[in-house]
Amino acid sequence: MSTPLALHRPGPAAGRGAQVLRRAAMPDFFGWLEHTRTAGGCARPIRLTGTLAAVDPDSGRILRQQHTDELPDRTLYKACGNRRESQCRDCAWVYAGDAYQVVRCGLTGGKGVPASIGRHPVVFVTFTAPSFGAVHHRHIPRHTCGNRQRCDCRPAPCHARRTAARCQHGRPAVCFARHDADDPQLGQPLCLDCYDHDHQVVWNGFAGELWRRTKQAIERRLAALCRRRGIPHVQVVSDSGKVRRVPPVRVSHGKVAEMQRRGAVHFHALLRLDGVDPHDRTALMPPPAGITVDDLDDAVHAAARQITATTPPHPDQPQGWPVTWGEQVDVQRIGTSAGDVTDGKVAAYLAKYATKSTEVTGHCSTRLTPDTIDAYADPEGDHLARLINACWRLGRPTHSTTAIGATTTGERQGRLDDQPNLYAGLRRWSHMLGFGGHFLTKARRYSVTFGLLRDTRATYRRTEDEGSTDTLTVGTLTYAGAGWLTDGDALLANTAAAQRRESRRIGWEELAHDAWLAGAAA
Repeated sequence: MSTPLALHRPGPAAGRGAQVLRRAAMPDFFGWLEHTRTAGGCARPIRLTGTLAAVDPDSGRILRQQHTDELPDRTLYKACGNRRESQCRDCAWVYAGDAYQVVRCGLTGGKGVPASIGRHPVVFVTFTAPSFGAVHHRHIPRHTCGNRQRCDCRPAPCHARRTAARCQHGRPAVCFARHDADDPQLGQPLCLDCYDHDHQVVWNGFAGELWRRTKQAIERRLAALCRRRGIPHVQVVSDSGKVRRVPPVRVSHGKVAEMQRRGAVHFHALLRLDGVDPHDRTALMPPPAGITVDDLDDAVHAAARQITATTPPHPDQPQGWPVTWGEQVDVQRIGTSAGDVTDGKVAAYLAKYATKSTEVTGHCSTRLTPDTIDAYADPEGDHLARLINACWRLGRPTHSTTAIGATTTGERQGRLDDQPNLYAGLRRWSHMLGFGGHFLTKARRYSVTFGLLRDTRATYRRTEDEGSTDTLTVGTLTYAGAGWLTDGDALLANTAAAQRRESRRIGWEELAHDAWLAGAAA
């Protein structure tokens, strides 16, 4: 039986406790809890109204039909699916679990990915942004701790110099502090006027293009290495029926973007060497015997040093800005022995950062508009305010400029393709400090997809609830709103979801413990 919505909306004087009691006293309370189970834990679920129909997929016949007016609250609740932990912790928890599976399956196999890829050479690479000005940092010359997660090593002085130097604006260019890990000064410029905020937000905006060119350079270097070592190309048939000759090795990647405290992104990437099957382009084969992880390591370092680009002209910078990687390019080989970077550690690390955004910088907001930009941007403000202001100013509408062709010098470089309003993305992504890319991306052949994991989970739930997957659920639904009707509803639904998660966690631990006992007894 449905309940009028008016009964769920107590007056402003009623507190959360009164809302909880009102809801718990309703006769359909347990039905409401079960109804909200799929969205339980979500901070701001989507409310939908309309019709749900169970359809026979073979004949198309409608087996049963139900309108949301017959459901509790006369609405259907759906989790928001936001990946950001700061916005919705529960949905981010689900996304992090999917991200872990996507990354892990690309390293060890599973969920349709062959286990043989666990023998493919893999490196874990960190690409950092260049320096845009001196910032307070925490540097540990030599680690003596046993666990980096609980590192208690004494850091070196921040910016130590023999002389009390000052910048051109008269501010100290030295800092002898040994910053703690949670020091709010970390990532802040020593001099705000010396720091190149424009260059940093432009770098954030074009970092995705720099990554694309870098991966291309890695694959081209490996292909050239195959030619020098006499490893022939492979003939494959394209979808159009044409025969093409392709290099016998390719690189599949899974990549996560992480925002640093100074507001610049850097990339953590898993690069896996794969071979090419001439008869099945989708097959995952090991690379040729003549190409090793050492070659992949060398190709990464060479591409990071050589690939540079120059952005198109801008009224504020007619010659454009250079876009390059920073000096620190860390390459670690994935191993499974103790002390090495293991696949499980890497997958958990990337999954954790897949749910992060700009929280580490101290800024977290939704997309900015002309009505809200003044609350965050200030050309004379702090570091974050100047970065947001640079995004908004550089992303203003400008006239199209003349395209400039690629040039070649001692290093491989080129000018990005010129298009009208190419900088407009900076304004659109000003709340992200100019970075508009996805925080987790992967190559098509690297692993399973998020869509496959979501479909599998939906099929499992449908089987669990209905006992069969022979019917197809078709919904004709419209958006009715977002969020729980009352704070009391949010408390009840989220508490029930937390209890279910804890129960599942305990069950997993018990199963793991039983498996360990069985293995020890054997």
